[in-house]
Amino acid sequence: QLQLVESGGGLVLPGGSLRLSCRASGFTEKDYNIAWFRQAPGKEREGISCISGPTPSWRNYADSVKGRFTVSSDKRKNMVYLQMTNLKSEDTAVYYCAGSLRRCGTSPVSPDWGRYWGKGTPVTVSS
Repeated sequence: QLQLVESGGGLVLPGGSLRLSCRASGFTEKDYNIAWFRQAPGKEREGISCISGPTPSWRNYADSVKGRFTVSSDKRKNMVYLQMTNLKSEDTAVYYCAGSLRRCGTSPVSPDWGRYWGKGTPVTVSS
């Protein structure tokens, strides 16, 4: 079983930056692919980025975050990061990471993709 724990959320001003972290533990000998999702109040959970475990250069982004968010990984530390810049009020949400052996593909994944989930970390963008 893969355990995932997110951290790094908080309150940030519009235009600001945050880096979210996703720490993996447990069954880490397999190269799980990791995706970031977010769920804003009253909205459905949406996939915003995915990074391949076997091939970390393979990543995808939702149009809403492309050019502002960057996903990366550090296999030695079993960590995946989501660097968020130029944050907007519409980025306010709880952010989750999820793991799966299913491929990331070329488009953001849907919530049914994720097999293992973290509990989320809240991000609020407000002045």
